[in-house]
Formats: sequence, C-alpha cells, structure tokens
Amino acid sequence: MSRQRAAYKCSECGWETGKWVGRCGECQAWGSVAEAAAAPTGRTTASPVTRPAVPIGQVSVEDATFRSSGVPELDRVLGGGLVPGAAILLAGEPGVGKSTLLLEVAAQTARVRTRTLYVTGEESASQVRLRADRTGGVHDELFLAAETDLGAVLTHIEQVRPTLLVIDSIQTIGAPGIEGVPGGVTQVKEVAAALVRVAKTRNITTVIVGHVTKDGSIAGPRVLEHLVDVVLNFEGDRNSRFRMVRAMKNRFGPVDEVGCFDLSAGGITAVTDPTGLFVEHHSQQVPGTCVAVTMEGRRPLLAEVQALVTPSPLERPRRTTSGIDSSRVAMILAVLQQHAFIKLHAHDVFASTVGGARLTEPATDLAVAVAIASATHGLAPPKGVVAMGEIGLAGELRRVRDLPQRLAEAARLGFEVAVVPREAHEPETGSHRMVDGLRVISEGTVWGALSTLRVTKADHPRLRPLD
Repeated sequence: MSRQRAAYKCSECGWETGKWVGRCGECQAWGSVAEAAAAPTGRTTASPVTRPAVPIGQVSVEDATFRSSGVPELDRVLGGGLVPGAAILLAGEPGVGKSTLLLEVAAQTARVRTRTLYVTGEESASQVRLRADRTGGVHDELFLAAETDLGAVLTHIEQVRPTLLVIDSIQTIGAPGIEGVPGGVTQVKEVAAALVRVAKTRNITTVIVGHVTKDGSIAGPRVLEHLVDVVLNFEGDRNSRFRMVRAMKNRFGPVDEVGCFDLSAGGITAVTDPTGLFVEHHSQQVPGTCVAVTMEGRRPLLAEVQALVTPSPLERPRRTTSGIDSSRVAMILAVLQQHAFIKLHAHDVFASTVGGARLTEPATDLAVAVAIASATHGLAPPKGVVAMGEIGLAGELRRVRDLPQRLAEAARLGFEVAVVPREAHEPETGSHRMVDGLRVISEGTVWGALSTLRVTKADHPRLRPLD
C-alpha cells in the first residue's frame, strides 16, 4: 500500500505544498502554512444526468435577460443590469459604503414588487432596519435575516424564494462540518460554492460582499473570484463623499466601465456627471492650475490639477503630492528642468487634485507640467484650457488613447482650447483645428506646449502666442 504524503496549505490564499515552509510561495505571507488533512482518494464514476446536452442553438436565452437594479450607475457597470442566476462579488475597504449601496439595490428591487432577501452577518436586523429607515428602503417585498450559518441561510432561501439575494458578507458565514473558522480559505470556498450552486439552480441573482486585505486585494482564496460571474471593486476616499464602482471581471458586459456615486447621510445616489466634483470654478484665472482629461474606464472625466512652488530653506526640497503619483511628478520635474529650462532644484513643489480625484494614467502628465510651470513663474494659463498628453524623458509629447472622446467631453463642458500631442500626419507643431467648437492645438514637445500657453519665462527662440 502506498503511503499518503502530508500536504501543507496556506490559510490566506489556499496554496498547497508537499513540505512545510515558513513563507507562502503564492501570497508571500509568513507563518500561514500549516498541515492540512489529506484528501480522500478514489475513482470517479459516471453519474446520471438530469438534463441531456442539447445543441447550442436550442438553448433559450429568455432566462438570461438583463433586469434593471434600480441604480443606473450600477447598471452601467454591469453592462445593462442584473442577470438571473448571476453571482456577483462586491469588494471594498471597510466603511466605503458597500452595505449602503446593496441596501439601496435591494430596496429598489423590492419597490417593483420583486422579492428580495438581504442576509446580514455583520450587523443585527435592527441596525439594518435603522439604515433602511434613514435611506427610505423599507418595503414589503424586502426580507431581512441576520444569520451566520450556511444551513440557516439556505433554509431562508427555500422559504422566501427571492429573485435577488444579498449576502453581507461571505467572510461571516460559516459552513457546519467544514474545518476552519468562518472567513478561512476552506470555509469561504465551501460557502461560495454552495451559494453559487443555489443561484444557478434557482435562477437567483446573488450579490456577495467580500472583504479586502491591507494591500487592497480581495481577501480569501483566488478561486472565489473564479466561482462568480462578476467581480466589482468599490473604491473611495474616506475624506470624500465620492465613490466609484469598477468592474474587474464581467461575463455579461465590459470590464473597463466605472460607476460614480455620492455617499451621504441620506444614503447613496448615482452621479451621472461627476466632472463638477473635480473642477474648481474660479472667478479669474489663477496661476498653478490646469485641467486634465482622464479616462475612468470608458468615461472621460475632467479633473483640475493644482501646484504650489516655493523657495525651499531645506537642503533637500520637499516633493509632496495628493491624488497624483509621486514618482510620476518627480519625472515631470526632471523633464521640466532639463528640457523646459525651469530650475526647481531649490524649490519645494506641492501638487494635488481637486475633490479627491486620483490621476494615474500618463495622459495627465501635460496638465501637471503646465500647473507646475504656471506656479513657478506666477503666470496663469488662458481661461478655458485643457491639456492632455504623456511626457517622455526626451521632452516629447506622446499620443494618448481615446482622444476624440476626451475632446468631445471638454467641448461639452464649455472649454475653448485643448493642447494635445502632435499626430504623425500633422506637418509641424502648433497646428490648429476645430473640433465641436473646441480649438485644438497640437504640440510635439512639452516646451512647445508651455510656450503656447505662455506659462514660462525661460529664454528660448520659439515663443508662440496663443492667439
């Protein structure tokens, strides 16, 4: 008889190995690998099927049609709405508003006479009722249960027979007879598999709340993301009311879409035009400001970049950023000093965004450069200007994706001039064209863009006015 080898498993991510190690080879966690029970071995035999296989053309699609969640921004992210039988995982940091959003979805679903079951394992039923009273989410078709046992949850599903099921959260539900504590790898896998199985067999749209780790990734085994149909990430700064839902995986729609929300004491509301949250309306032009156009998924958003440059008494000047990648700002400062003749080695530089916006894509480099140059020389850029373009280490401006959508959004919001990178077919820098009433100026270098906007005092033979 062959002897079974001992198996060791990581309690954080479920990684398995044949020998004990102090550090997990998958998630790099220390002290999380422990000996696991050996899995029983045996032969798999054929089992009778309940439904025979049919040609794909004969499969009905009526049961997989979208149904609105009652929250337009969430429908946008999902690709049209909720799909019967779909399993959706919503993850986010504590306090970001996951429970508030799902209670709003459950209330909107119950409002159209569709039975909904909300299972909470983190709060009592009375606490959820208080939040529902505050947000206007009390309806006869919304059923509430406070349970942490998987068997009890399945019993509630059998009794209520809901169309929409909300589990808040999966880390609090435990399966009896399974090793580990609720929230562990084995427990999460078993609970998720049971809920997904019920969702598929009964055509119940199931939304599962998941926790995140310190680095922002979804807690639990990676198999959890493979079991569900949709993975949504709920993002937001605690110091701001603005929230975003981003699709990380979607079997029914695009994965590059985002939804915007406003979280307040009265609940959560959809923000269909969030640009006003990130752009400050000044009565007159102010040095050190510039508006960038960034893409959040397939949606263009305008955000204002502000910069402050002051002489530094320190041997090593400070470089402080908020909402902008600090390493990206450091690269832009080096390019400005080398290729735009702006000396910043003895100045403190502060750069931030308005309204808590986060600018991560390189297309916002030019707006950051314009704001820093404007703050350095005290020259305000012309009114109604947006700037977009990636800055290279040689001082050139690189093309950005989805430029037509960015220009159309800037024109819709009343901006007059846009400075963009030069296209390959354009003969020279400084060429002008009109797009939906927006004057588009193409430049090939960061120096050319700063000169066109007249936010630099550096001595250079080419200094073109804007008009």
